[in-house]
Amino acid sequence: MHIERASAVAEKGWYIGPWNASVSISVGYANAGLDDPHYHETMTEIYLVARGIVELRVEQEMVRLAQDDVIVIEPGEAHTFVACSPDYFHFVVQTPGLQGEAAEADKVRVKRARLGL
Repeated sequence: MHIERASAVAEKGWYIGPWNASVSISVGYANAGLDDPHYHETMTEIYLVARGIVELRVEQEMVRLAQDDVIVIEPGEAHTFVACSPDYFHFVVQTPGLQGEAAEADKVRVKRARLGL
């Protein structure tokens, strides 16, 4: 058994990943949608909105999500968070779960213009 709890003061954190479990996923959370335009070479990200409202951009499309919504961002799809409500909170599942240099190498930052911003 492995139990982790979210911090109410941290903007972002991680629950499970290859660094502390034998699963090939990473599970994390965020108290805000961070504006960081990028895509992943191999990683799929699954965002599960637990509370609040968020607007994000996936390629050229603006997406609005609310509590109980889920979005799957496929490898190669550029994305960033644009705005969120003060009470926003999401969980994120990444597969495959990567760490350290492998995670950084998989993340490719893009210019805002690619997202139409």
